[in-house]
Amino acid sequence: MRTILVICFLFGLQAAHSQTLGGNAAYNFLKLPSSPLLTAAGGVNVSYRTDEVGLSANNPSLLDQGLHSQLNLSFNSFLAGIKTYSLTGALHHEASGTTFGGHIYFVDYGSIPQTDAAGNRSGEFRPVDFSVQVSAGKKYLENWSYGASLKFLQSSYGQYRSAAIAMDVGVLYADSSRQFTASVLAKNMGVQLSTYAGSGEDLPFDLQLGVSKRLANAPLGFSFTAQTLQRFDILYSDPAFDEENGFTRPDGFFPKLFNHFVIATHVYLGRHLEATAGYNHLRRTELNVGASGNGLNGFSMGLRLKFEKLQVLYARSNYQRNIAFNQLGLTMQMNKLFGLGKDL
Repeated sequence: MRTILVICFLFGLQAAHSQTLGGNAAYNFLKLPSSPLLTAAGGVNVSYRTDEVGLSANNPSLLDQGLHSQLNLSFNSFLAGIKTYSLTGALHHEASGTTFGGHIYFVDYGSIPQTDAAGNRSGEFRPVDFSVQVSAGKKYLENWSYGASLKFLQSSYGQYRSAAIAMDVGVLYADSSRQFTASVLAKNMGVQLSTYAGSGEDLPFDLQLGVSKRLANAPLGFSFTAQTLQRFDILYSDPAFDEENGFTRPDGFFPKLFNHFVIATHVYLGRHLEATAGYNHLRRTELNVGASGNGLNGFSMGLRLKFEKLQVLYARSNYQRNIAFNQLGLTMQMNKLFGLGKDL
């Protein structure tokens, strides 16, 4: 598996060489966090390691034996009737020492009027995005693990359709005695199989690095994640729109540096309850309107209620003033609930 992982990683780097960012890339729905735990932690996190399978859809190196036979269902309701659905599961194969994962992610934008260039309505269409991925993760030596995900992507916007294949590759270091983890993840390396209108587009490649630490003498943990490390200036904005509306975006070295960082705090409120709060500075910078009155834009929070056979997950994220979205998830231990996956 190590040989396959190296080959895949080299292929992915070649495919990702010319990929762009922000609104210039296709399949940007891949940036939406499918797991409530990931949403609560600011939407970007690669090092938060816990016994919940939903996070493994984001980073395959998190796949381990402890996630065996878990199945996660998640739902998120966005603005204007947009909804997302995800299904994530994992099985551990004892003979090979490998944990396999699967993930399906579906974005439904609802019914949208179909019009011509003059605004004449000719009916409705229902745009959708979805991805299907298979993953594998394996432990190496005592503290290391690695994993890879292969994804098939498809977008359908009326008469315009596109498909692509992509790959994520991650490496994780975990020191259980110090309750410390660190991970590097290369996301969305791949190529289009078919284009929307004959012109090829890039995928939203993202190189991420993160660390997480739980305090030894307090029920607290912290995560620090750096996103889009392959490029320094990652702010996506429309200069014409900003000038027309009198908006100014922070510029200079430190604002550009801070745009890379996402921070999260994990509070362990007992054996069965955990709370998470996150802050995504790039999201706040991009979505702020004017210089004031943007409230909790960029902040998120969530709760995890954990039982032996079941976990209930909730997250709430703020995307702009007075606009927040709720995400719900349910993680089931299938071998304990229904006797599935016991003998792999």
